[in-house]
Amino acid sequence: MVRDSKVTDRLRKLVAKVTSLTREGDVHWERQVGSAHRYARWNNNLLILGPDNPLSDTRVSRYLFITPFDSPSCIEINSRDEQLGQDVLDLVAAVESSTKDEPPTDPFAVTDHFLSTLTD
Repeated sequence: MVRDSKVTDRLRKLVAKVTSLTREGDVHWERQVGSAHRYARWNNNLLILGPDNPLSDTRVSRYLFITPFDSPSCIEINSRDEQLGQDVLDLVAAVESSTKDEPPTDPFAVTDHFLSTLTD
């Protein structure tokens, strides 16, 4: 994909920032039960990284999908992108490292905490 060099540079900085925040533990990634990707919330955006195959499986293309919670706009970058593919793979490695011991979660589970926010 050919894109303006300024756009490529801004995207590279964005992915580098998310990667850095992931390594520092400031962006927390989760995997939903039965899902093929990981997700995180950051700066009022939903980040989706997938699929959840091991990084060693180089046959699989990876993607980073970013969408604001309050807009239908989105960005998707994949590992086959000539300019940004390695940046996506670096993020995958950081996410794998930071979440390797975490079990999948069910973000739609009805919990006591959730119920307490709805009732008195």
